[in-house]
Amino acid sequence: MRWIEWIISHSLLRMAESNSQALNNFWLNHGAKLLLRLMQSSQEDVQERAATGLATFIVVDDENASIDCGRAEAVMRDGGIKLLLKLAKSWREGLQSEAAKAIANLSVNANVAKAVAEEGGIDVLAGLAKSMNRLVAEEAAGGLWNLSVGEEHKNEIAKAGGVNALVKLIFRWPNGCDGVLERAAGALANLAADDKCSTEVARAGGVHALVMLARNCKYEGAQEQAARALANLAAHGDSNNNNAAVGQEAGALEALVQLTKSPHEGVQQEAAGALWNLSFDDKNRESIAAFGGVEALVALAKSCSDASTGLQERAAGALWGLSVSEANSIAIGQEGGIPPLIALAGSEAEDVHETAAGALWNLAFNPGNALRIVAEGGVTALVHLCSSSVSKMARFMAALALAYMFDGRMDEYAMIGTSSESASKSVSLAGARIKALKHIESFVTTFMEPQVFAAAALSSAPSMLAQVSEKVRIPEAGHLRCSGSEIGRFVTMLRNPSPILKACAAFALVQFTIPGGRHAMHHASLMQNAGEARILRSAAAAANMPREAKIFAKIVLRNLEHHHQAECSKGKKSVIL
Repeated sequence: MRWIEWIISHSLLRMAESNSQALNNFWLNHGAKLLLRLMQSSQEDVQERAATGLATFIVVDDENASIDCGRAEAVMRDGGIKLLLKLAKSWREGLQSEAAKAIANLSVNANVAKAVAEEGGIDVLAGLAKSMNRLVAEEAAGGLWNLSVGEEHKNEIAKAGGVNALVKLIFRWPNGCDGVLERAAGALANLAADDKCSTEVARAGGVHALVMLARNCKYEGAQEQAARALANLAAHGDSNNNNAAVGQEAGALEALVQLTKSPHEGVQQEAAGALWNLSFDDKNRESIAAFGGVEALVALAKSCSDASTGLQERAAGALWGLSVSEANSIAIGQEGGIPPLIALAGSEAEDVHETAAGALWNLAFNPGNALRIVAEGGVTALVHLCSSSVSKMARFMAALALAYMFDGRMDEYAMIGTSSESASKSVSLAGARIKALKHIESFVTTFMEPQVFAAAALSSAPSMLAQVSEKVRIPEAGHLRCSGSEIGRFVTMLRNPSPILKACAAFALVQFTIPGGRHAMHHASLMQNAGEARILRSAAAAANMPREAKIFAKIVLRNLEHHHQAECSKGKKSVIL
Protein backbone atom coordinates (compact mmCIF):
# COMPACT_ATOMS: atom_id res chain seq x y z
CA MET A 1 0.00 0.00 0.00
CA ARG A 2 2.87 2.37 0.81
CA TRP A 3 4.43 1.63 -2.58
CA ILE A 4 1.09 2.24 -4.37
CA GLU A 5 0.70 5.62 -2.63
CA TRP A 6 4.23 6.52 -3.64
CA ILE A 7 3.59 5.63 -7.33
CA ILE A 8 0.18 7.36 -7.46
CA SER A 9 1.52 10.56 -5.87
CA HIS A 10 4.33 10.69 -8.46
CA SER A 11 1.88 10.06 -11.33
CA LEU A 12 -0.60 12.69 -10.16
CA LEU A 13 2.16 15.29 -9.76
CA ARG A 14 3.38 14.65 -13.33
CA MET A 15 -0.20 14.89 -14.63
CA ALA A 16 -0.69 18.18 -12.77
CA GLU A 17 2.55 19.55 -14.21
CA SER A 18 1.42 18.70 -17.75
CA ASN A 19 -1.49 21.16 -17.32
CA SER A 20 -3.65 19.35 -19.86
CA GLN A 21 -7.22 20.61 -20.23
CA ALA A 22 -8.20 17.13 -21.45
CA LEU A 23 -7.87 15.98 -17.82
CA ASN A 24 -10.32 18.56 -16.47
CA ASN A 25 -13.15 16.09 -15.80
CA PHE A 26 -10.71 13.70 -14.13
CA TRP A 27 -9.49 16.40 -11.75
CA LEU A 28 -13.00 17.55 -10.88
CA ASN A 29 -14.44 14.06 -10.33
CA HIS A 30 -11.49 12.03 -9.03
CA GLY A 31 -8.11 13.78 -9.03
CA ALA A 32 -8.82 16.35 -6.32
CA LYS A 33 -10.13 13.69 -3.96
CA LEU A 34 -7.15 11.42 -4.65
CA LEU A 35 -4.69 14.23 -3.82
CA LEU A 36 -6.55 15.04 -0.60
CA ARG A 37 -6.52 11.34 0.34
CA LEU A 38 -2.78 11.15 -0.26
CA MET A 39 -2.24 14.25 1.90
CA GLN A 40 -3.41 12.06 4.80
CA SER A 41 -0.82 9.35 4.07
CA SER A 42 1.53 8.24 6.82
CA GLN A 43 4.43 8.88 4.41
CA GLU A 44 5.60 12.45 4.64
CA ASP A 45 7.15 12.49 1.16
CA VAL A 46 3.79 11.34 -0.25
CA GLN A 47 2.04 14.12 1.68
CA GLU A 48 4.50 16.64 0.30
CA ARG A 49 4.06 15.48 -3.32
CA ALA A 50 0.27 15.52 -2.91
CA ALA A 51 0.39 19.11 -1.61
CA THR A 52 2.66 20.07 -4.52
CA GLY A 53 0.24 18.42 -6.95
CA LEU A 54 -2.66 20.27 -5.37
CA ALA A 55 -0.83 23.59 -5.68
CA THR A 56 -0.04 22.80 -9.33
CA PHE A 57 -3.23 21.31 -10.80
CA ILE A 58 -5.42 24.31 -9.95
CA VAL A 59 -3.16 26.74 -11.88
CA VAL A 60 -4.08 27.17 -15.56
CA ASP A 61 -1.87 30.18 -16.35
CA ASP A 62 1.13 30.60 -14.08
CA GLU A 63 2.30 33.84 -15.72
CA ASN A 64 -1.00 35.63 -15.09
CA ALA A 65 -1.78 33.88 -11.78
CA SER A 66 -4.99 32.37 -13.20
CA ILE A 67 -6.53 29.33 -11.52
CA ASP A 68 -9.36 26.99 -12.41
CA CYS A 69 -12.14 28.08 -10.04
CA GLY A 70 -13.99 24.78 -10.41
CA ARG A 71 -10.95 22.79 -9.30
CA ALA A 72 -10.25 25.22 -6.44
CA GLU A 73 -13.79 24.97 -5.12
CA ALA A 74 -13.71 21.18 -5.47
CA VAL A 75 -10.71 21.16 -3.11
CA MET A 76 -12.58 23.42 -0.69
CA ARG A 77 -15.74 21.27 -0.79
CA ASP A 78 -13.82 18.11 0.00
CA GLY A 79 -12.20 19.56 3.14
CA GLY A 80 -8.91 20.50 1.53
CA ILE A 81 -8.43 23.77 3.42
CA LYS A 82 -8.33 22.10 6.84
CA LEU A 83 -5.96 19.42 5.58
CA LEU A 84 -3.59 21.98 4.05
CA LEU A 85 -3.55 24.12 7.18
CA LYS A 86 -2.80 21.02 9.24
CA LEU A 87 0.16 20.19 6.97
CA ALA A 88 1.32 23.83 7.13
CA LYS A 89 1.74 23.35 10.89
CA SER A 90 4.03 20.33 10.36
CA TRP A 91 7.58 20.43 11.73
CA ARG A 92 8.89 19.54 8.26
CA GLU A 93 9.79 22.64 6.31
CA GLY A 94 9.17 20.90 2.97
CA LEU A 95 5.56 20.23 3.98
CA GLN A 96 5.18 23.77 5.32
CA SER A 97 6.40 25.22 2.03
CA GLU A 98 4.21 23.09 -0.27
CA ALA A 99 1.11 23.48 1.91
CA ALA A 100 1.60 27.25 2.02
CA LYS A 101 2.04 27.29 -1.77
CA ALA A 102 -1.22 25.38 -2.25
CA ILE A 103 -3.06 27.72 0.13
CA ALA A 104 -1.62 30.72 -1.71
CA ASN A 105 -2.74 29.44 -5.11
CA LEU A 106 -6.19 28.47 -3.87
CA SER A 107 -6.63 31.91 -2.28
CA VAL A 108 -6.70 33.56 -5.71
CA ASN A 109 -10.36 32.46 -5.63
CA ALA A 110 -12.33 34.84 -3.37
CA ASN A 111 -14.58 32.07 -1.98
CA VAL A 112 -11.61 29.91 -1.07
CA ALA A 113 -9.80 32.92 0.42
CA LYS A 114 -12.80 33.49 2.68
CA ALA A 115 -12.73 29.84 3.78
CA VAL A 116 -8.97 30.03 4.46
CA ALA A 117 -9.52 33.09 6.67
CA GLU A 118 -12.42 31.44 8.52
CA GLU A 119 -10.31 28.33 9.22
CA GLY A 120 -7.54 30.40 10.82
CA GLY A 121 -5.30 30.40 7.76
CA ILE A 122 -4.21 34.03 8.17
CA ASP A 123 -2.61 33.29 11.55
CA VAL A 124 -0.89 30.20 10.09
CA LEU A 125 0.54 32.10 7.10
CA ALA A 126 1.63 35.06 9.24
CA GLY A 127 3.50 32.59 11.44
CA LEU A 128 5.15 30.87 8.48
CA ALA A 129 6.22 34.24 7.07
CA LYS A 130 8.53 34.52 10.10
CA SER A 131 10.31 31.28 9.16
CA MET A 132 14.08 31.38 8.72
CA ASN A 133 13.63 29.01 5.76
CA ARG A 134 13.44 31.20 2.66
CA LEU A 135 11.17 28.87 0.66
CA VAL A 136 8.65 28.61 3.50
CA ALA A 137 8.65 32.38 4.05
CA GLU A 138 8.31 33.01 0.30
CA GLU A 139 5.22 30.81 -0.08
CA ALA A 140 3.67 32.25 3.10
CA ALA A 141 4.22 35.78 1.78
CA GLY A 142 2.55 34.70 -1.47
CA GLY A 143 -0.45 33.49 0.52
CA LEU A 144 -0.69 36.78 2.38
CA TRP A 145 -0.37 38.65 -0.93
CA ASN A 146 -3.37 36.80 -2.39
CA LEU A 147 -5.44 37.03 0.77
CA SER A 148 -4.75 40.76 1.12
CA VAL A 149 -6.60 41.40 -2.16
CA GLY A 150 -9.84 41.05 -0.16
CA GLU A 151 -10.71 44.18 1.80
CA GLU A 152 -12.21 42.04 4.57
CA HIS A 153 -8.87 40.28 5.18
CA LYS A 154 -6.52 43.27 5.41
CA ASN A 155 -7.09 44.17 9.07
CA GLU A 156 -7.03 40.48 10.04
CA ILE A 157 -3.57 40.15 8.49
CA ALA A 158 -2.39 43.21 10.42
CA LYS A 159 -3.83 41.84 13.68
CA ALA A 160 -2.06 38.52 13.10
CA GLY A 161 1.30 40.27 12.88
CA GLY A 162 1.48 39.90 9.12
CA VAL A 163 2.64 43.46 8.45
CA ASN A 164 5.65 43.16 10.74
CA ALA A 165 6.52 39.75 9.34
CA LEU A 166 6.40 41.02 5.74
CA VAL A 167 8.56 44.06 6.49
CA LYS A 168 11.13 41.89 8.26
CA LEU A 169 11.27 39.57 5.24
CA ILE A 170 12.55 42.45 3.11
CA PHE A 171 15.28 43.25 5.63
CA ARG A 172 16.15 39.55 6.12
CA TRP A 173 16.71 38.76 2.44
CA PRO A 174 17.49 42.07 0.73
CA ASN A 175 19.57 40.58 -2.10
CA GLY A 176 19.22 37.69 -4.52
CA CYS A 177 15.87 36.46 -3.22
CA ASP A 178 13.58 37.88 -5.87
CA GLY A 179 10.53 35.75 -5.10
CA VAL A 180 10.47 36.66 -1.42
CA LEU A 181 10.93 40.35 -2.12
CA GLU A 182 8.25 40.55 -4.82
CA ARG A 183 5.67 38.71 -2.73
CA ALA A 184 6.39 40.60 0.47
CA ALA A 185 6.24 43.95 -1.35
CA GLY A 186 3.08 42.87 -3.22
CA ALA A 187 1.33 41.98 0.04
CA LEU A 188 2.44 45.27 1.62
CA ALA A 189 1.16 47.14 -1.46
CA ASN A 190 -2.30 45.59 -1.03
CA LEU A 191 -2.30 46.31 2.69
CA ALA A 192 -1.14 49.91 2.18
CA ALA A 193 -4.25 50.58 0.10
CA ASP A 194 -6.23 50.43 3.36
CA ASP A 195 -6.04 53.60 5.45
CA LYS A 196 -5.62 51.86 8.80
CA CYS A 197 -3.19 49.25 7.51
CA SER A 198 -1.11 51.88 5.71
CA THR A 199 -0.38 53.46 9.08
CA GLU A 200 0.59 50.02 10.39
CA VAL A 201 2.97 49.49 7.44
CA ALA A 202 4.67 52.83 8.09
CA ARG A 203 4.93 52.14 11.83
CA ALA A 204 6.58 48.77 11.17
CA GLY A 205 9.36 50.38 9.13
CA GLY A 206 7.71 49.62 5.81
CA VAL A 207 8.60 52.95 4.20
CA HIS A 208 12.31 52.37 4.75
CA ALA A 209 12.08 48.75 3.60
CA LEU A 210 10.19 49.59 0.41
CA VAL A 211 12.46 52.51 -0.47
CA MET A 212 15.46 50.23 0.04
CA LEU A 213 13.89 47.79 -2.45
CA ALA A 214 13.13 50.55 -4.95
CA ARG A 215 16.70 51.83 -4.74
CA ASN A 216 18.73 48.63 -4.65
CA CYS A 217 16.76 45.70 -6.08
CA LYS A 218 17.37 44.92 -9.78
CA TYR A 219 14.45 42.48 -10.20
CA GLU A 220 11.59 44.18 -12.02
CA GLY A 221 8.85 42.25 -10.17
CA ALA A 222 10.07 43.51 -6.79
CA GLN A 223 10.64 47.02 -8.17
CA GLU A 224 7.09 47.15 -9.50
CA GLN A 225 5.53 46.01 -6.23
CA ALA A 226 7.73 48.31 -4.13
CA ALA A 227 6.69 51.30 -6.27
CA ARG A 228 3.02 50.24 -6.05
CA ALA A 229 3.29 49.96 -2.27
CA LEU A 230 4.82 53.45 -2.01
CA ALA A 231 2.07 54.78 -4.29
CA ASN A 232 -0.61 53.30 -2.03
CA LEU A 233 1.10 54.57 1.12
CA ALA A 234 1.10 58.07 -0.37
CA ALA A 235 -2.57 57.92 -1.37
CA HIS A 236 -3.99 58.76 2.08
CA GLY A 237 -2.93 62.40 2.19
CA ASP A 238 -5.96 63.65 4.11
CA SER A 239 -5.97 60.98 6.81
CA ASN A 240 -2.31 60.38 7.75
CA ASN A 241 1.18 61.76 7.11
CA ASN A 242 2.50 58.83 5.05
CA ASN A 243 2.71 60.99 1.92
CA ALA A 244 5.16 63.35 3.58
CA ALA A 245 6.94 60.44 5.30
CA VAL A 246 7.67 58.72 1.98
CA GLY A 247 8.97 61.98 0.53
CA GLN A 248 11.25 62.52 3.53
CA GLU A 249 12.76 59.02 3.35
CA ALA A 250 16.29 59.36 1.98
CA GLY A 251 16.49 58.38 -1.67
CA ALA A 252 12.76 57.69 -2.11
CA LEU A 253 11.88 60.34 -4.67
CA GLU A 254 15.13 59.96 -6.58
CA ALA A 255 14.62 56.19 -6.80
CA LEU A 256 11.06 56.58 -8.11
CA VAL A 257 12.20 59.08 -10.74
CA GLN A 258 14.84 56.57 -11.87
CA LEU A 259 12.26 53.76 -12.02
CA THR A 260 10.23 55.73 -14.58
CA LYS A 261 13.18 55.06 -16.92
CA SER A 262 12.93 51.28 -16.44
CA PRO A 263 12.62 49.16 -19.60
CA HIS A 264 9.66 47.38 -17.96
CA GLU A 265 6.26 48.99 -18.45
CA GLY A 266 4.83 47.73 -15.15
CA VAL A 267 7.68 49.35 -13.21
CA GLN A 268 7.27 52.63 -15.14
CA GLN A 269 3.54 52.64 -14.47
CA GLU A 270 3.78 52.10 -10.71
CA ALA A 271 6.66 54.58 -10.33
CA ALA A 272 4.71 57.26 -12.21
CA GLY A 273 1.66 56.47 -10.06
CA ALA A 274 3.71 56.91 -6.90
CA LEU A 275 5.09 60.25 -8.11
CA TRP A 276 1.55 61.38 -8.98
CA ASN A 277 0.34 60.65 -5.44
CA LEU A 278 3.44 62.13 -3.83
CA SER A 279 3.13 65.35 -5.87
CA PHE A 280 0.06 66.34 -3.83
CA ASP A 281 2.50 67.36 -1.07
CA ASP A 282 4.10 70.78 -1.74
CA LYS A 283 7.60 69.78 -0.57
CA ASN A 284 7.51 66.49 -2.44
CA ARG A 285 6.45 68.28 -5.61
CA GLU A 286 9.48 70.55 -5.61
CA SER A 287 11.85 67.72 -4.60
CA ILE A 288 10.60 65.51 -7.45
CA ALA A 289 11.39 68.33 -9.88
CA ALA A 290 14.82 68.83 -8.29
CA PHE A 291 15.65 65.14 -8.87
CA GLY A 292 14.86 65.44 -12.58
CA GLY A 293 11.21 64.43 -12.34
CA VAL A 294 9.99 66.88 -14.96
CA GLU A 295 12.45 65.66 -17.58
CA ALA A 296 11.85 61.99 -16.74
CA LEU A 297 8.05 62.24 -16.81
CA VAL A 298 7.98 64.29 -20.02
CA ALA A 299 10.20 61.63 -21.62
CA LEU A 300 7.83 58.93 -20.32
CA ALA A 301 4.77 60.75 -21.70
CA LYS A 302 6.50 61.06 -25.09
CA SER A 303 7.32 57.36 -25.19
CA CYS A 304 4.00 55.89 -24.04
CA SER A 305 1.78 56.58 -27.05
CA ASP A 306 1.48 52.82 -27.70
CA ALA A 307 1.63 51.75 -24.05
CA SER A 308 -1.17 50.54 -21.78
CA THR A 309 -3.83 53.01 -20.70
CA GLY A 310 -2.65 52.54 -17.10
CA LEU A 311 0.81 53.86 -17.91
CA GLN A 312 -0.58 56.69 -20.04
CA GLU A 313 -2.93 57.79 -17.26
CA ARG A 314 -0.20 57.78 -14.62
CA ALA A 315 2.34 59.58 -16.80
CA ALA A 316 -0.21 62.34 -17.51
CA GLY A 317 -1.30 62.31 -13.86
CA ALA A 318 2.23 62.78 -12.54
CA LEU A 319 2.71 65.76 -14.88
CA TRP A 320 -0.66 67.11 -13.74
CA GLY A 321 0.49 66.86 -10.13
CA LEU A 322 3.84 68.54 -10.79
CA SER A 323 2.23 71.32 -12.86
CA VAL A 324 0.40 72.65 -9.79
CA SER A 325 3.62 74.63 -9.19
CA GLU A 326 3.98 77.43 -11.75
CA ALA A 327 7.75 76.91 -11.93
CA ASN A 328 7.19 73.23 -12.76
CA SER A 329 4.44 74.16 -15.19
CA ILE A 330 6.80 76.42 -17.13
CA ALA A 331 9.52 73.74 -17.02
CA ILE A 332 7.12 71.12 -18.43
CA GLY A 333 6.26 73.45 -21.30
CA GLN A 334 9.89 74.21 -22.04
CA GLU A 335 10.86 70.53 -21.83
CA GLY A 336 8.34 69.64 -24.57
CA GLY A 337 5.62 68.18 -22.35
CA ILE A 338 2.69 69.81 -24.15
CA PRO A 339 2.63 67.78 -27.43
CA PRO A 340 2.47 64.35 -25.69
CA LEU A 341 -0.25 65.62 -23.34
CA ILE A 342 -2.28 66.86 -26.30
CA ALA A 343 -1.84 63.42 -27.88
CA LEU A 344 -3.03 61.73 -24.65
CA ALA A 345 -6.00 64.11 -24.53
CA GLY A 346 -7.08 62.51 -27.80
CA SER A 347 -7.14 59.02 -26.24
CA GLU A 348 -10.38 57.04 -26.40
CA ALA A 349 -9.79 55.90 -22.81
CA GLU A 350 -11.71 58.12 -20.39
CA ASP A 351 -9.17 57.91 -17.57
CA VAL A 352 -6.35 58.91 -19.90
CA HIS A 353 -7.96 61.90 -21.61
CA GLU A 354 -9.47 63.13 -18.34
CA THR A 355 -6.04 63.17 -16.68
CA ALA A 356 -4.40 64.80 -19.70
CA ALA A 357 -7.13 67.48 -19.66
CA GLY A 358 -6.27 68.19 -16.02
CA ALA A 359 -2.60 68.61 -16.86
CA LEU A 360 -3.36 70.91 -19.81
CA TRP A 361 -5.70 72.97 -17.61
CA ASN A 362 -2.86 73.58 -15.15
CA LEU A 363 -0.36 74.30 -17.91
CA ALA A 364 -2.71 76.75 -19.66
CA PHE A 365 -2.61 79.04 -16.61
CA ASN A 366 0.77 80.25 -17.86
CA PRO A 367 0.37 82.38 -21.05
CA GLY A 368 3.56 80.98 -22.60
CA ASN A 369 2.23 77.44 -22.21
CA ALA A 370 -1.18 78.55 -23.47
CA LEU A 371 0.45 79.81 -26.66
CA ARG A 372 2.33 76.52 -27.03
CA ILE A 373 -0.94 74.61 -26.67
CA VAL A 374 -2.43 76.67 -29.52
CA ALA A 375 0.69 76.21 -31.66
CA GLU A 376 0.67 72.43 -31.16
CA GLY A 377 -2.98 72.02 -32.16
CA GLY A 378 -4.24 71.77 -28.61
CA VAL A 379 -7.34 73.90 -29.20
CA THR A 380 -8.79 71.22 -31.50
CA ALA A 381 -8.05 68.50 -28.92
CA LEU A 382 -9.56 70.48 -26.05
CA VAL A 383 -12.60 71.48 -28.08
CA HIS A 384 -13.17 67.83 -28.95
CA LEU A 385 -12.94 66.86 -25.27
CA CYS A 386 -15.16 69.74 -24.22
CA SER A 387 -17.91 68.65 -26.59
CA SER A 388 -17.54 64.87 -26.89
CA SER A 389 -16.07 63.23 -23.77
CA VAL A 390 -18.38 61.02 -21.75
CA SER A 391 -16.56 62.31 -18.66
CA LYS A 392 -18.08 65.50 -17.23
CA MET A 393 -14.77 66.15 -15.50
CA ALA A 394 -12.82 65.95 -18.76
CA ARG A 395 -15.27 68.32 -20.42
CA PHE A 396 -15.14 70.69 -17.44
CA MET A 397 -11.34 70.84 -17.28
CA ALA A 398 -11.07 71.21 -21.06
CA ALA A 399 -13.48 74.17 -20.87
CA LEU A 400 -11.44 75.74 -18.05
CA ALA A 401 -8.20 75.29 -20.01
CA LEU A 402 -9.78 77.03 -23.02
CA ALA A 403 -11.06 79.81 -20.73
CA TYR A 404 -7.53 80.41 -19.39
CA MET A 405 -6.18 80.46 -22.92
CA PHE A 406 -8.61 83.06 -24.24
CA ASP A 407 -9.25 85.39 -21.30
CA GLY A 408 -6.79 87.91 -22.78
CA ARG A 409 -3.53 87.10 -21.02
CA MET A 410 -2.20 84.90 -23.81
CA ASP A 411 -3.01 87.63 -26.34
CA GLU A 412 -0.81 90.09 -24.47
CA TYR A 413 2.00 87.53 -24.32
CA ALA A 414 1.63 86.76 -28.03
CA MET A 415 1.99 90.45 -28.95
CA ILE A 416 5.59 90.42 -27.74
CA GLY A 417 7.83 90.17 -30.83
CA THR A 418 8.15 91.82 -34.22
CA SER A 419 5.10 93.55 -35.63
CA SER A 420 4.75 91.02 -38.50
CA GLU A 421 4.95 88.04 -36.11
CA SER A 422 2.45 89.69 -33.79
CA ALA A 423 0.02 90.31 -36.65
CA SER A 424 0.11 86.66 -37.81
CA LYS A 425 -0.27 85.40 -34.24
CA SER A 426 -3.22 87.74 -33.74
CA VAL A 427 -5.01 86.37 -36.82
CA SER A 428 -4.45 82.72 -35.85
CA LEU A 429 -5.50 83.37 -32.23
CA ALA A 430 -8.69 85.12 -33.33
CA GLY A 431 -9.91 82.04 -35.19
CA ALA A 432 -8.95 79.73 -32.33
CA ARG A 433 -10.70 82.04 -29.86
CA ILE A 434 -13.99 81.98 -31.77
CA LYS A 435 -13.86 78.19 -31.91
CA ALA A 436 -13.00 77.85 -28.21
CA LEU A 437 -15.67 80.26 -26.95
CA LYS A 438 -18.35 78.52 -29.01
CA HIS A 439 -17.64 75.19 -27.33
CA ILE A 440 -17.24 76.69 -23.84
CA GLU A 441 -20.72 78.20 -24.27
CA SER A 442 -22.14 74.88 -25.46
CA PHE A 443 -20.59 73.09 -22.48
CA VAL A 444 -22.09 75.45 -19.89
CA THR A 445 -25.45 75.41 -21.69
CA THR A 446 -25.73 71.61 -21.31
CA PHE A 447 -26.20 72.14 -17.56
CA MET A 448 -28.88 74.79 -17.95
CA GLU A 449 -32.39 73.41 -17.75
CA PRO A 450 -34.52 76.22 -19.29
CA GLN A 451 -37.47 76.03 -16.90
CA VAL A 452 -35.31 75.95 -13.79
CA PHE A 453 -33.12 78.85 -14.94
CA ALA A 454 -36.15 80.91 -16.00
CA ALA A 455 -37.62 80.47 -12.52
CA ALA A 456 -34.27 81.23 -10.84
CA ALA A 457 -33.96 84.46 -12.83
CA LEU A 458 -37.21 85.65 -11.23
CA SER A 459 -36.54 84.39 -7.71
CA SER A 460 -33.40 84.28 -5.57
CA ALA A 461 -35.08 82.15 -2.90
CA PRO A 462 -32.64 79.71 -1.26
CA SER A 463 -34.72 76.74 -2.40
CA MET A 464 -34.57 77.88 -6.02
CA LEU A 465 -30.81 78.48 -5.89
CA ALA A 466 -30.36 75.08 -4.27
CA GLN A 467 -32.31 73.50 -7.13
CA VAL A 468 -30.06 75.15 -9.74
CA SER A 469 -26.96 74.16 -7.76
CA GLU A 470 -28.04 70.53 -7.77
CA LYS A 471 -28.70 70.60 -11.52
CA VAL A 472 -25.27 72.00 -12.42
CA ARG A 473 -23.16 70.14 -9.88
CA ILE A 474 -20.29 67.94 -11.10
CA PRO A 475 -19.58 65.77 -8.00
CA GLU A 476 -16.01 64.87 -9.02
CA ALA A 477 -15.11 68.57 -9.34
CA GLY A 478 -15.15 68.72 -5.55
CA HIS A 479 -11.82 66.87 -5.58
CA LEU A 480 -10.07 69.68 -7.48
CA ARG A 481 -7.98 72.02 -5.34
CA CYS A 482 -7.20 75.51 -6.64
CA SER A 483 -4.63 78.04 -5.45
CA GLY A 484 -5.50 81.60 -4.50
CA SER A 485 -4.21 82.86 -7.86
CA GLU A 486 -6.38 80.36 -9.75
CA ILE A 487 -9.51 81.33 -7.82
CA GLY A 488 -8.57 84.98 -8.28
CA ARG A 489 -8.30 84.49 -12.02
CA PHE A 490 -11.84 83.14 -12.25
CA VAL A 491 -13.11 86.05 -10.14
CA THR A 492 -11.29 88.48 -12.46
CA MET A 493 -12.88 86.68 -15.42
CA LEU A 494 -16.28 87.82 -14.14
CA ARG A 495 -15.28 91.26 -15.47
CA ASN A 496 -14.13 89.95 -18.85
CA PRO A 497 -15.81 91.57 -21.88
CA SER A 498 -16.90 88.12 -23.10
CA PRO A 499 -20.29 87.07 -21.65
CA ILE A 500 -19.32 83.44 -22.35
CA LEU A 501 -16.21 83.68 -20.16
CA LYS A 502 -18.22 85.44 -17.44
CA ALA A 503 -20.67 82.54 -17.37
CA CYS A 504 -17.87 79.95 -17.46
CA ALA A 505 -16.01 81.62 -14.59
CA ALA A 506 -19.14 81.81 -12.43
CA PHE A 507 -19.95 78.18 -13.26
CA ALA A 508 -16.43 77.13 -12.18
CA LEU A 509 -16.70 79.03 -8.89
CA VAL A 510 -19.99 77.26 -8.17
CA GLN A 511 -18.25 73.87 -8.61
CA PHE A 512 -15.35 74.86 -6.37
CA THR A 513 -17.50 76.13 -3.49
CA ILE A 514 -20.48 73.73 -3.37
CA PRO A 515 -20.79 72.48 0.25
CA GLY A 516 -19.61 68.90 0.62
CA GLY A 517 -16.76 69.27 -1.88
CA ARG A 518 -13.42 68.03 -0.57
CA HIS A 519 -11.78 71.46 -0.95
CA ALA A 520 -14.87 73.69 -0.87
CA MET A 521 -13.99 75.14 2.54
CA HIS A 522 -10.45 75.92 1.34
CA HIS A 523 -11.76 77.75 -1.73
CA ALA A 524 -14.35 79.65 0.30
CA SER A 525 -11.64 80.78 2.74
CA LEU A 526 -9.46 82.01 -0.13
CA MET A 527 -12.33 84.05 -1.52
CA GLN A 528 -13.38 85.46 1.83
CA ASN A 529 -9.82 86.42 2.75
CA ALA A 530 -9.37 88.17 -0.61
CA GLY A 531 -12.65 90.06 -0.27
CA GLU A 532 -14.06 88.48 -3.43
CA ALA A 533 -17.66 88.62 -2.15
CA ARG A 534 -17.84 92.29 -3.16
CA ILE A 535 -17.05 91.43 -6.80
CA LEU A 536 -19.56 88.56 -6.73
CA ARG A 537 -22.31 90.85 -5.42
CA SER A 538 -21.49 93.35 -8.15
CA ALA A 539 -21.61 90.57 -10.77
CA ALA A 540 -24.95 89.30 -9.47
CA ALA A 541 -26.46 92.79 -9.85
CA ALA A 542 -24.72 93.97 -13.06
CA ALA A 543 -26.97 94.82 -15.99
CA ASN A 544 -24.44 93.59 -18.55
CA MET A 545 -23.99 90.19 -16.86
CA PRO A 546 -25.54 87.13 -18.61
CA ARG A 547 -28.57 85.70 -16.83
CA GLU A 548 -26.86 82.40 -16.00
CA ALA A 549 -23.73 84.17 -14.70
CA LYS A 550 -25.90 86.24 -12.33
CA ILE A 551 -27.59 83.11 -11.01
CA PHE A 552 -24.24 81.32 -10.57
CA ALA A 553 -22.81 84.38 -8.75
CA LYS A 554 -25.76 84.30 -6.32
CA ILE A 555 -25.16 80.59 -5.69
CA VAL A 556 -21.46 81.23 -4.97
CA LEU A 557 -22.41 83.98 -2.48
CA ARG A 558 -24.81 81.56 -0.83
CA ASN A 559 -22.05 78.91 -0.68
CA LEU A 560 -19.64 81.41 0.92
CA GLU A 561 -22.26 82.28 3.53
CA HIS A 562 -22.80 78.59 4.26
CA HIS A 563 -19.06 78.01 4.81
CA HIS A 564 -18.78 81.15 6.94
CA GLN A 565 -21.61 79.94 9.19
CA ALA A 566 -20.00 76.50 9.43
CA GLU A 567 -16.71 78.10 10.53
CA CYS A 568 -18.48 80.25 13.12
CA SER A 569 -20.33 77.20 14.42
CA LYS A 570 -17.03 75.31 14.83
CA GLY A 571 -15.59 78.25 16.70
CA LYS A 572 -18.51 78.35 19.13
CA LYS A 573 -18.26 74.62 19.77
CA SER A 574 -14.58 74.86 20.55
CA VAL A 575 -15.25 77.60 23.10
CA ILE A 576 -17.95 75.50 24.80
CA LEU A 577 -15.63 72.49 24.96
